[in-house]
Amino acid sequence: MHRVVITGCGCLSPLGLTAADTWAAARAGRSGIGAITLFDASQIASRIAGEVTGFDVTDHMSRKEARRMDRFTQFAVVAARQAVADANLDVETAGREQVGVLIGSGIGGIGTLQEQMITALDKGPARISPFFIPMMISNMGAGQVSIDLGAAGPNSCVTTACATGTHAIGDATEIIRRGQALAMIAGGAEAAVTWMSVGGFAAMRALSTRNDDPQRASRPFDQGRDGFVIAEGGAVVILEQLDFARARGANILAEVIGYGMSADAYHITQPAPNGNGAVRAMQNTLADADISPDEIDYINAHGTSTDAGDRNETAAIKTVLGDHAYQIPVSATKSMTGHLLGAAGALEAMFCVWAIRDGIVPPTINLDDPDPECDLDYVPNEAREMTINTALSNSFGFGGHNAALLFRKFDD
Repeated sequence: MHRVVITGCGCLSPLGLTAADTWAAARAGRSGIGAITLFDASQIASRIAGEVTGFDVTDHMSRKEARRMDRFTQFAVVAARQAVADANLDVETAGREQVGVLIGSGIGGIGTLQEQMITALDKGPARISPFFIPMMISNMGAGQVSIDLGAAGPNSCVTTACATGTHAIGDATEIIRRGQALAMIAGGAEAAVTWMSVGGFAAMRALSTRNDDPQRASRPFDQGRDGFVIAEGGAVVILEQLDFARARGANILAEVIGYGMSADAYHITQPAPNGNGAVRAMQNTLADADISPDEIDYINAHGTSTDAGDRNETAAIKTVLGDHAYQIPVSATKSMTGHLLGAAGALEAMFCVWAIRDGIVPPTINLDDPDPECDLDYVPNEAREMTINTALSNSFGFGGHNAALLFRKFDD
């Protein structure tokens, strides 16, 4: 089995239009949440979101190209370009058939679906755009990145709700481990800040309605939490076979040493009691890495700011780590970014990589009055400097999809 390392990161998030800007904002504990500007949300109970502000797609491609991509695909392409540049990876030199793409999306082109549905209802189905289907389908992020960068290796898409980004990186890691690619461009992209998506989540009463104070609305593990805050963005990493990365002199950011997943087999939206499915995903990840729980230095929690989710994840961490759970920092970066749905796990994997690289744990902001059942060290409100050798990232999605990744400081 080949060892797999991360050599590049690219992202657009509510905290910034690049990986560097996103990480700087997270270290500073800045919120990227604000009032929704992408559509008129006045008739929806939740009117706040984490939008990618300042993004002008024509800075990155022609208007003709942009019109043929949904916003989520635009995010995927731009984030992938950033990641490839960060890794200094030349696809042609590496060998086009040895570089693959695995980029997922939890929802796909729902903005395009809305627009074309309105067109069909107003003007008839004959007026539907011929680009409707290839713009809407979730796999088009991976497809367009492959075309844009010339990556002709393994190509796939994951759609597992909020676990998508983590599954994408984990599955891409497995492709390299078994020798089917030298490098993979992996991550997630989402652009679901639309009236249909926000209205749907609001109808489930899943979203925060702290509309008068958006920057304090996402508050994982706090007693005052009232739901998650929807967000958008794209996050992509470059994964490489270690020997290949060494041979080309790549700058290695971290090593992927463990990947695990499980199913709750319980409920379409609620987590299994006591986080049972999350427990097995974390245990599978530790087993894959062949390390003990007390070797973990930091956990980036799924931490969505929902009652059941936060309490069950806390219980799951305690079950897996035992007393060690109280000795390590656990932060929820969704307090700053909001919930990027299918892109969340990929962005949070990056936070783990950057935390290892820089020795800085990002904070859980807005944690003013902790829930008594959430009694771990959640790094409240301010980042913390410390040595981090091993970091775990958790992601759990509707349908009972659970996934976790384990990263380690690279050591020859």
